[in-house]
Amino acid sequence: MKILLVGEYSRLHNSLKEGLQMLGHEVTLVSTGDAFKNFPSDILLKRKYETGILKKVKVGLFKLFGLDITSLSLKNQFFRQKEKFKGFDVVQLINESPFGILPKYEKEIISYLKQNNKKLFLLSCGTDYSSVKYAFEKKFRYSIFNPLFEGKVSEKEFFPALKYLKPEYKDLHDFVFEKVDGLIASDLDYDIPLQGTQKYFGLIPNPVNTEKLKFEPTSLVGKTIIFHGINRANYFKKGNDYFEAALKKIQLKYAEKVEVITVENVPYSEYIQKYNSAHILLDQVFAYDQGYNALEAMAKGKVVFTGAEKEFLERYNLKEDEVCINALPDIESLVSKLSWLIENPENILEIGKNARSFIEREHNYISIVKKYLEVWEK
Repeated sequence: MKILLVGEYSRLHNSLKEGLQMLGHEVTLVSTGDAFKNFPSDILLKRKYETGILKKVKVGLFKLFGLDITSLSLKNQFFRQKEKFKGFDVVQLINESPFGILPKYEKEIISYLKQNNKKLFLLSCGTDYSSVKYAFEKKFRYSIFNPLFEGKVSEKEFFPALKYLKPEYKDLHDFVFEKVDGLIASDLDYDIPLQGTQKYFGLIPNPVNTEKLKFEPTSLVGKTIIFHGINRANYFKKGNDYFEAALKKIQLKYAEKVEVITVENVPYSEYIQKYNSAHILLDQVFAYDQGYNALEAMAKGKVVFTGAEKEFLERYNLKEDEVCINALPDIESLVSKLSWLIENPENILEIGKNARSFIEREHNYISIVKKYLEVWEK
């Protein structure tokens, strides 16, 4: 098959591409690289006017005329190369807004992809109308909107997520759902809101290339190393404030026993190397299932604090704290779990081994690719 993957957030599409190529398929990936993360793409569309004086000009034009020159630039880059995006058996969008541009331009691109290719699929991965609406209506026990509900951030600061509830994004959502041949969710945080939706084919777990991510047996000699990676734009959304508060207490309690590594806004290739020496990785708080960063760290044998709610345990028939730690929006709970690991380092070894086995069993990229192919071919 000839396959076009549109957009990239987390390396999901890159891993999917690698698996598809291993099975003999022809794959092209087009994306913006997702800002500072700089993910690889076969065709890279560059986001312009994002810094310095040009950003001020962009903001001014948008305020005066409603013109977003970054969106317009990305749309024009796409259509200048439009011949490269024709004749595919399958096109898959990473999100309802795969390039993160104004809805009217996303519609133009998606219409072109629909008209010039055989099948169009949508992956629910990252914030979109369905997941944001479900969370905003407090249907989850807790969600990325907890910081907003608790007054930690303003609606303006939460605009990147809240924008999906605006009429133009609801219209984009309806437009995309009408155009696509099917929907797939990448984890439980997106699967739960889509239950009962027409064209929904269900959850296919994130593909992880375990050949590239080698298991690294943990040494318990010396200090327990805790890694905390921060994406400043998602600071409250990921629950980084809870992690930082817990780490302060841990550093006071175990000053001679722990080392904390904190990095902020680093490219993906650098990020994944910086946590190699760590025993424990702090990923995110407001999740029911693991995102891509967590899965890759688990593949390396790290103990990851992330989403691992009862729905996740039930789906995969796991016990609590068997393959990762369920990070709750509760500082004392985080301190307690970290203390348990520091005082019982043999648990770090056991969970790390279990984590690797879980990734090999449930997220192996070749097995996952076969599930995608089964859905695409239906």
